[in-house]
Amino acid sequence: MPPQNPEDAAPPQKKTLTDELRRLAFPIIDPIVTLLARFKLSPDVLTVVGMLAHFILAAFIATGRMQAAGIGAILIAPLDALDGSLARKLGRKQGGFGAFLDSTLDRLAEVILYGGFIYYYYSTGNTTMLAVAYVAMSGSLLTSYTRSRAEALGLSCKVGIMSRVERYVVLIGSLLLNRPDIGLIIIAVGGYITFGHRIYHVWRQTAQSEQE
Repeated sequence: MPPQNPEDAAPPQKKTLTDELRRLAFPIIDPIVTLLARFKLSPDVLTVVGMLAHFILAAFIATGRMQAAGIGAILIAPLDALDGSLARKLGRKQGGFGAFLDSTLDRLAEVILYGGFIYYYYSTGNTTMLAVAYVAMSGSLLTSYTRSRAEALGLSCKVGIMSRVERYVVLIGSLLLNRPDIGLIIIAVGGYITFGHRIYHVWRQTAQSEQE
């Protein structure tokens, strides 16, 4: 009897919030992407613009204009969906430089954004929330790193309660309510829960493969 392919034995991946939002947004995103593809706009341009726009959000946050930052984040969010969709529409090779640039600048964008919170809480003398902002930032980066490292090893890692989309949903909601402290606490706790969950998830996969 031939050995079973590990991919055939692997359970089907559950749909994430990102997958569901991409499905719901497709009727809106696709006509825009089609227009951009007609003008041969590089997806990398959208990636860079999206990252640079986070400096504006960070400036709003650093100066205490939380609701303005929330509105700005809603306006910027589509750029994150457009670059990948545009790359696929143009027939770009998946996993090339564009994917690397997108993933890297996504991390930089988060650092810029959390930098606004760190500056704000430092300037207001709120050392507790300053520490929470740092924990939220580090948890966000570690959560993203565990997935990218696992997938580089050929393992699945799309698990956890606080992926990038969930973090932005929580953050935007808390900014619009002018309660960024609540959002940061949720992200800080949820980020490290997800970090641990992903380590456990990868450990289970590697332990299972070693037993086979």
